[in-house]
Amino acid sequence: MTDTTPDRTHTDTAAQDVETQGGDRAQYGMCAALAGLGIVLLVNSAQLAPVASTNDSLGPKVIPTVLGILLLIVSVFYAVDIHRGGVGAADEGEDVDLDAKADWKTVGLLVVIFAASAALMEPLGWVIAGTLLFSGSAYALGNRHVIRGLLVGLAISLATFYAFAIGLGVNLPAGILQGIL
Repeated sequence: MTDTTPDRTHTDTAAQDVETQGGDRAQYGMCAALAGLGIVLLVNSAQLAPVASTNDSLGPKVIPTVLGILLLIVSVFYAVDIHRGGVGAADEGEDVDLDAKADWKTVGLLVVIFAASAALMEPLGWVIAGTLLFSGSAYALGNRHVIRGLLVGLAISLATFYAFAIGLGVNLPAGILQGIL
């Protein structure tokens, strides 16, 4: 197993500036966001009405309360770590060119695909809209095997349709395939 702890023996002035200032303000912003989310969870769970049921001994308040407390604890530990000079490991970049411009054509195409999928969900149903969503997203991201993309998108849509219907008891819209599925 390799050690991924950042090497702090180097004399990088930017890293030293951050450490001598007590941490990076952006990381403190993340701490504040975590604490804010924890507070929102605690406030909202306190407003839930108690539910007495023989099937659910815990009730709906337990999970959001525990998550809210855990988020507050994590935000405090994170803030202490930042104040002590903890910094994340530098991104090695995999195969990413950090100087490359954003590909707005791909982003725009994905936005159109998501919007079309959302608009077509009710009239056409999840299976057709999901197939268009998955295969269209694959095409926008570089897949040029259209037939294979459509078949894989159809398989994913059918699998999620039946997983939600049978496994979770949530009925996704069937649309024009009502009675067939």
